[in-house]
Amino acid sequence: MDFSFDKVANTLYIRFSLEDILNSDEIAEGIIIDYGKENNIMGIEILNFTNRTLNLNDLIQMNVEELIPRLTQCQ
Repeated sequence: MDFSFDKVANTLYIRFSLEDILNSDEIAEGIIIDYGKENNIMGIEILNFTNRTLNLNDLIQMNVEELIPRLTQCQ
């Protein structure tokens, strides 16, 4: 799992795989999931990251099955 943060765009990107991204879906406002083959989750983009009630330390410890529900609940 790799994390990257764009300070200018205030966007956090979490990358789970280096496979090609084939599709994307916004599952909540500003939360975009990238999918690869067989609808496997390749990455998650979180817009306006610093304005949300998310703790990066908590996110690092979660697996994708825990992360998706948590992200849909954040503001």
